[in-house]
Amino acid sequence: MATDPLPNALLPSRRGPSFGFLVSSPIIALATICLIAVIASAIFAPWLTSHDPQLLVPANRLKPAGGEFLLGTDAYGRDLFARILYGGRISLLVGLGSAIISIVIGLFIGLVSGFFRYVDAVMMRIMDGLMAIPSILLAIAVVSLSGASLTTVLIAITIPEVPRVARLVRSVVLSAREEPYVEAAISLGSSLPKIMWKHLMPNTIAPLIVQGTYVAAAAILTEAILSFLGAGISPEVPSWGNIMAEGRQYFQIKPSLIFWPGLLLSIAILSVNLIGDAARDALDPRMKQREAGK
Repeated sequence: MATDPLPNALLPSRRGPSFGFLVSSPIIALATICLIAVIASAIFAPWLTSHDPQLLVPANRLKPAGGEFLLGTDAYGRDLFARILYGGRISLLVGLGSAIISIVIGLFIGLVSGFFRYVDAVMMRIMDGLMAIPSILLAIAVVSLSGASLTTVLIAITIPEVPRVARLVRSVVLSAREEPYVEAAISLGSSLPKIMWKHLMPNTIAPLIVQGTYVAAAAILTEAILSFLGAGISPEVPSWGNIMAEGRQYFQIKPSLIFWPGLLLSIAILSVNLIGDAARDALDPRMKQREAGK
């Protein structure tokens, strides 16, 4: 059967999501600035400090802030400021990587499960089984079996997030597949990849942007928890969780060993969550309708 183009009236809107919500209020604008500052400090760490974050200098251990060392040194004589900057790279990389991987995998599973009912019955039971396991325990189990490394931690944190993304996409697809433009595309004989790519996937973009922010924030926090518990990446590799784990023994002597990485961790997670809330309010049509009705 020939595949004629759909009438414009039956097609969904192709306009991409607007990112004006990033400055929609003073609080959100401040959160955006803080997040950009944290990301920039991690990217430009080599230019912001000349110290090696992994260089052990016992003679400089636990030095106070000031002079050569802006925030002082840790128990091994390493520059705390340098370790925090470079540690942001690991934490942010885990957050961004987990969000991207979980969205890609969850998008595929959600599209297939939402469109094919016989696949949905099996796939969603698997997703329900994964969601029944506490994410921290599952991550600890994966790291314990595979060994501590950045790749292992990234996989361990991503696995529990995939079912949440898949169920979100599935719910959107179940609703969108009943729309007239999708039924028209099927009746006109459009290929399955075309239906998925052009008619179903655009409906998932806005929800995935919102979900991606929450996944990133949760992944950053989970990585810090795993590292703090000694189940994350190798202790010598700087990450905010590792820095706090090493500093807890000296908290009474030098609280800054935990305070500064904890502050950066809190700012990053709070900023991402605030941006996620703003994205939800801006991109969710139901939220817009409720605001318009007030």
